[in-house]
Amino acid sequence: MKRVLLFVATNIAILAVITIFMRLFGFDHYLTENGLDYRALAVFSLLWGSVGSFISLAMSKWMAKKAMGVQVIEQPRTADEQWLVDTVKRQAQAAGIGMPEVGIFPSDSPNAFATGMKKNDALVAVSTGLLHSMRRNEVEAVLGHEVAHVANGDMVTMALIQGILNAFVIFFSRIIGYAIAAATRDERGGGYTMGSFIGTLIAQIVLGFLAAMIVNAFSRWREFHADEGGSRLAGNQNMIDALKALQRSSRTEPLEGEFAAFGITSGGQVRQVLSKLFATHPPLEDRIAALENNQRA
Repeated sequence: MKRVLLFVATNIAILAVITIFMRLFGFDHYLTENGLDYRALAVFSLLWGSVGSFISLAMSKWMAKKAMGVQVIEQPRTADEQWLVDTVKRQAQAAGIGMPEVGIFPSDSPNAFATGMKKNDALVAVSTGLLHSMRRNEVEAVLGHEVAHVANGDMVTMALIQGILNAFVIFFSRIIGYAIAAATRDERGGGYTMGSFIGTLIAQIVLGFLAAMIVNAFSRWREFHADEGGSRLAGNQNMIDALKALQRSSRTEPLEGEFAAFGITSGGQVRQVLSKLFATHPPLEDRIAALENNQRA
């Protein structure tokens, strides 16, 4: 939960920096000199809101390799590495996507993630803890889950949603700031007051948390679809067994930052209301129940 809140706070901090930048370089004055230009503000918000998300997405593979210590399997050195590459290759062909890079990252926690800007140029990585604690049929299901993320275009979709919501946060927080400016404008008129500037920052914080709830709600919905994709690629019972193995593990921890949304699990059990609102993954028991219902159908 702390890591999710940290990620949300980081995104809000970026928006706050944008607001300060606008203030220091006079963009506030430009947008409000003759009344608020809603069209200019909308274009500005969309550009500023989206650029960060897509830069992050474009750099995601590089960031994953550096931040998570992912070692890409260029030439398999062991039977396990050869099996990983062959399994991902077979699943990628079945899913109709290009062969992703396959990597391993050091972590005692059983986890895996997929990232990349393009379906045909992605990265699928598994932790050492996952390889050591799960049977091959369970690892195969986890790989299928991650390949399904790539095939579904989840990374691009998440970036689009985050960018659009960032734009809404910037747009409406500026409108709130302008409303405060209009209410507190002195007789000489013009410009933003300090009260409106602070009001804009507060609005960004509040709206930023609301946007994070929406993004994470979509992320949770997306996990059910990735589970379905994993069950098609590796077998429904194998997918159920993999999730049950994660459920039994006492060492499951969330991945760092933006990669948390694309792991097989967010770690721990989601029980409190606040935790549920900001969780990137549904509870494992709900995901298992959904697969078991599909099995009975």
